Amino acid sequence: MEETDAQIVSWSTIGDASAFVELTWRHGVAIHRYLSRRAGRAEADDLLGEVWVQAFGARATYDHAWPDARPWLYGIARNVLRAHWRTTARRAPRIPIAVSDPWPKLDDQLDAEARRPELKRALESLTDVEREVLLLVAWEQLSQAEIAFVLGVPPGTVRSRLHRARTAMRAELGAEGLAAEDKLLKEN
Repeated sequence: MEETDAQIVSWSTIGDASAFVELTWRHGVAIHRYLSRRAGRAEADDLLGEVWVQAFGARATYDHAWPDARPWLYGIARNVLRAHWRTTARRAPRIPIAVSDPWPKLDDQLDAEARRPELKRALESLTDVEREVLLLVAWEQLSQAEIAFVLGVPPGTVRSRLHRARTAMRAELGAEGLAAEDKLLKEN
C-alpha cells in the first residue's frame, strides 16, 4: 500500500528529510501548472523552487488530518505568487496568463481556441475571489473542502463563491451557459 502524503511529511520531519523528495515527484507537475497558468512558464520554474523551499521549511506545521498534501501545497503556491506580485510591483493578472494546458487534443484545442474570447470575457466578469475558486475546481480538480483549506476560508464561503461564479459564467456565456463553461474550463 502506498504511503500518504501526510506520512511522507511526517517521516521528513522525524529524521528522513529525503522522504520529502517524494512529494516533489507526486505533486511537482500540478503545482508547476498552477503557477504557469497564473504567472507564465518563464516565472513558474523559479516560483516552483520557492514553493518547495517554503514547504520544506514549514513541514513541521503540516496538518496530518489531510492525507493529501495538494491543498497545503496550493496554499503555499498561492502565497508565493502573491509575494512575487508584491515584490515585482505588479498586480496579479486580471485573468490567468495561460488559458490552456500545454498538451490538449487538437480538436478540443481548436474548439476551445474559437471560444477563448467568450471565456476570457466571462472570467474577467468575475471577482478575483470567485475566479480563483472556479479555477481551483476546474483546473486543479480540488474539492470545496480542499479549496477552503487553500484559501483559509470556511467551506460555506467557498460554496457561495463557486455558486456566484457559476451563475455569472452562465449569464456571460449565454444560452449554452454552464455546459459551455464546464467544457471550456476543462479543455483549457
